Amino acid sequence: MAEMDTSSGGGHKKGPGVKKAVKKSTRVDLTPMVDLGFLLITFFVFTTTMSQATAMNMNEPKDSKDDQIKVKESGAMTILLGKADQVYYYFGQLDPLKISEQFKSTNFKAIREIIVTKKKATPIGDLMYVIKSDDKSTFKNAINILDEMTISGVPPGHYAEDKISETEKKLIAATEAANGIK
Repeated sequence: MAEMDTSSGGGHKKGPGVKKAVKKSTRVDLTPMVDLGFLLITFFVFTTTMSQATAMNMNEPKDSKDDQIKVKESGAMTILLGKADQVYYYFGQLDPLKISEQFKSTNFKAIREIIVTKKKATPIGDLMYVIKSDDKSTFKNAINILDEMTISGVPPGHYAEDKISETEKKLIAATEAANGIK
Protein backbone atom coordinates (compact mmCIF):
# COMPACT_ATOMS: atom_id res chain seq x y z
CA MET A 1 0.00 0.00 0.00
CA ALA A 2 0.95 3.58 -0.49
CA GLU A 3 1.83 5.83 2.33
CA MET A 4 0.85 9.42 2.83
CA ASP A 5 3.25 11.98 4.22
CA THR A 6 1.37 14.07 6.76
CA SER A 7 4.32 15.99 8.10
CA SER A 8 3.97 19.76 8.24
CA GLY A 9 7.30 20.39 6.53
CA GLY A 10 5.59 21.72 3.47
CA GLY A 11 7.27 19.14 1.32
CA HIS A 12 10.66 20.81 1.47
CA LYS A 13 13.01 18.42 3.06
CA LYS A 14 16.57 19.40 3.57
CA GLY A 15 19.45 17.29 4.23
CA PRO A 16 21.70 14.71 2.67
CA GLY A 17 20.25 12.37 0.15
CA VAL A 18 17.34 14.64 -0.82
CA LYS A 19 17.18 15.38 -4.52
CA LYS A 20 16.55 18.97 -5.64
CA ALA A 21 13.71 19.59 -8.02
CA VAL A 22 14.81 20.35 -11.55
CA LYS A 23 13.59 23.75 -12.75
CA LYS A 24 12.74 23.85 -16.41
CA SER A 25 13.15 26.98 -18.56
CA THR A 26 9.99 28.78 -19.66
CA ARG A 27 11.57 30.74 -22.55
CA VAL A 28 9.07 32.10 -25.10
CA ASP A 29 10.19 32.76 -28.66
CA LEU A 30 8.82 36.18 -29.75
CA THR A 31 10.03 36.05 -33.36
CA PRO A 32 6.57 35.20 -34.75
CA MET A 33 5.11 38.12 -32.72
CA VAL A 34 7.43 40.57 -34.49
CA ASP A 35 6.35 39.17 -37.85
CA LEU A 36 2.71 39.56 -36.85
CA GLY A 37 3.35 43.16 -35.78
CA PHE A 38 4.85 44.07 -39.14
CA LEU A 39 1.99 42.38 -40.95
CA LEU A 40 -0.54 44.42 -38.95
CA ILE A 41 1.33 47.68 -39.58
CA THR A 42 1.49 46.91 -43.29
CA PHE A 43 -2.22 46.08 -43.35
CA PHE A 44 -3.22 49.33 -41.64
CA VAL A 45 -0.94 51.45 -43.83
CA PHE A 46 -2.40 50.01 -47.03
CA THR A 47 -6.05 50.10 -45.94
CA THR A 48 -6.09 53.56 -44.32
CA THR A 49 -7.59 56.44 -46.26
CA MET A 50 -5.77 59.72 -45.89
CA SER A 51 -7.79 62.79 -44.94
CA GLN A 52 -8.94 64.76 -47.93
CA ALA A 53 -7.74 68.33 -48.26
CA THR A 54 -10.50 70.87 -47.85
CA ALA A 55 -10.42 74.23 -49.54
CA MET A 56 -12.52 77.33 -49.23
CA ASN A 57 -14.42 78.52 -52.26
CA MET A 58 -13.06 81.85 -53.34
CA ASN A 59 -14.59 84.04 -56.00
CA GLU A 60 -11.90 85.86 -57.87
CA PRO A 61 -12.50 88.79 -60.18
CA LYS A 62 -13.07 88.06 -63.85
CA ASP A 63 -10.40 88.97 -66.37
CA SER A 64 -12.67 90.38 -69.05
CA LYS A 65 -14.55 93.63 -68.50
CA ASP A 66 -17.81 92.07 -69.79
CA ASP A 67 -17.90 89.32 -67.14
CA GLN A 68 -17.24 91.56 -64.13
CA ILE A 69 -19.91 91.85 -61.45
CA LYS A 70 -21.43 95.29 -61.00
CA VAL A 71 -21.49 96.34 -57.35
CA LYS A 72 -23.13 99.40 -55.87
CA GLU A 73 -20.67 101.78 -54.29
CA SER A 74 -22.76 101.91 -51.12
CA GLY A 75 -22.46 98.13 -50.68
CA ALA A 76 -18.72 97.80 -51.27
CA MET A 77 -16.06 97.57 -48.60
CA THR A 78 -12.40 97.19 -49.46
CA ILE A 79 -10.13 95.47 -46.94
CA LEU A 80 -6.38 95.95 -47.32
CA LEU A 81 -3.89 93.74 -45.50
CA GLY A 82 -0.61 95.36 -44.41
CA LYS A 83 2.43 94.28 -42.49
CA ALA A 84 2.53 93.69 -38.73
CA ASP A 85 -1.04 92.29 -38.75
CA GLN A 86 -2.51 95.67 -39.66
CA VAL A 87 -5.81 95.89 -41.54
CA TYR A 88 -6.90 98.94 -43.51
CA TYR A 89 -10.33 99.50 -44.97
CA TYR A 90 -12.59 101.95 -46.72
CA PHE A 91 -16.16 101.95 -48.00
CA GLY A 92 -17.09 102.53 -51.65
CA GLN A 93 -14.45 104.14 -53.85
CA LEU A 94 -11.63 106.35 -52.65
CA ASP A 95 -12.36 110.02 -53.19
CA PRO A 96 -9.15 112.11 -53.43
CA LEU A 97 -10.80 114.94 -51.47
CA LYS A 98 -11.92 112.69 -48.59
CA ILE A 99 -9.09 110.15 -48.32
CA SER A 100 -8.24 111.06 -44.73
CA GLU A 101 -11.87 110.44 -43.70
CA GLN A 102 -12.38 107.29 -45.77
CA PHE A 103 -9.13 105.38 -45.28
CA LYS A 104 -9.07 103.81 -41.81
CA SER A 105 -6.82 101.33 -40.03
CA THR A 106 -7.58 98.63 -37.49
CA ASN A 107 -6.36 95.20 -36.44
CA PHE A 108 -7.74 91.67 -36.64
CA LYS A 109 -9.42 91.98 -33.24
CA ALA A 110 -11.70 94.80 -34.39
CA ILE A 111 -12.26 93.93 -38.06
CA ARG A 112 -14.95 91.34 -37.32
CA GLU A 113 -17.22 93.94 -35.76
CA ILE A 114 -16.70 96.25 -38.75
CA ILE A 115 -17.54 93.42 -41.19
CA VAL A 116 -20.69 92.47 -39.25
CA THR A 117 -21.81 96.12 -38.98
CA LYS A 118 -21.43 96.57 -42.76
CA LYS A 119 -23.30 93.31 -43.39
CA LYS A 120 -26.23 94.40 -41.19
CA ALA A 121 -26.41 97.88 -42.76
CA THR A 122 -26.34 96.70 -46.39
CA PRO A 123 -28.92 94.61 -48.29
CA ILE A 124 -27.39 91.22 -49.07
CA GLY A 125 -27.78 91.72 -52.82
CA ASP A 126 -25.62 94.85 -52.73
CA LEU A 127 -22.99 93.57 -50.27
CA MET A 128 -19.43 93.01 -51.56
CA TYR A 129 -16.10 92.82 -49.73
CA VAL A 130 -12.93 93.24 -51.79
CA ILE A 131 -9.81 91.82 -50.12
CA LYS A 132 -6.41 93.10 -51.21
CA SER A 133 -3.01 92.10 -49.82
CA ASP A 134 0.06 94.30 -49.72
CA ASP A 135 3.44 92.85 -50.71
CA LYS A 136 4.53 92.88 -47.07
CA SER A 137 1.42 91.12 -45.80
CA THR A 138 1.70 87.48 -44.75
CA PHE A 139 -0.21 84.45 -45.98
CA LYS A 140 -1.47 83.99 -42.42
CA ASN A 141 -3.22 87.37 -42.65
CA ALA A 142 -4.96 86.36 -45.89
CA ILE A 143 -6.23 83.16 -44.26
CA ASN A 144 -7.30 85.07 -41.13
CA ILE A 145 -9.41 87.55 -43.12
CA LEU A 146 -11.08 84.68 -45.00
CA ASP A 147 -11.79 83.05 -41.64
CA GLU A 148 -13.31 86.32 -40.43
CA MET A 149 -15.63 86.31 -43.46
CA THR A 150 -16.76 82.79 -42.64
CA ILE A 151 -17.18 83.53 -38.91
CA SER A 152 -19.13 86.72 -39.69
CA GLY A 153 -21.55 84.74 -41.86
CA VAL A 154 -20.75 86.49 -45.14
CA PRO A 155 -22.02 84.15 -47.86
CA PRO A 156 -19.63 82.98 -50.59
CA GLY A 157 -19.85 85.22 -53.63
CA HIS A 158 -19.97 88.37 -51.52
CA TYR A 159 -16.20 88.63 -51.07
CA ALA A 160 -13.39 88.42 -53.59
CA GLU A 161 -9.67 88.91 -53.79
CA ASP A 162 -8.18 91.55 -56.09
CA LYS A 163 -4.82 93.15 -56.80
CA ILE A 164 -3.85 96.17 -54.76
CA SER A 165 -3.50 99.45 -56.65
CA GLU A 166 -0.53 101.82 -56.47
CA THR A 167 -2.65 104.45 -54.70
CA GLU A 168 -3.61 101.95 -52.01
CA LYS A 169 0.04 100.88 -51.60
CA LYS A 170 1.04 104.51 -51.08
CA LEU A 171 -1.75 105.04 -48.55
CA ILE A 172 -0.68 101.97 -46.60
CA ALA A 173 2.99 103.03 -46.64
CA ALA A 174 2.10 106.56 -45.48
CA THR A 175 -0.16 105.26 -42.68
CA GLU A 176 2.45 102.75 -41.50
CA ALA A 177 5.15 105.44 -41.52
CA ALA A 178 2.90 107.82 -39.54
CA ASN A 179 2.12 105.10 -36.97
CA GLY A 180 5.75 103.95 -36.69
CA ILE A 181 5.14 100.44 -38.03
CA LYS A 182 8.36 98.95 -39.36
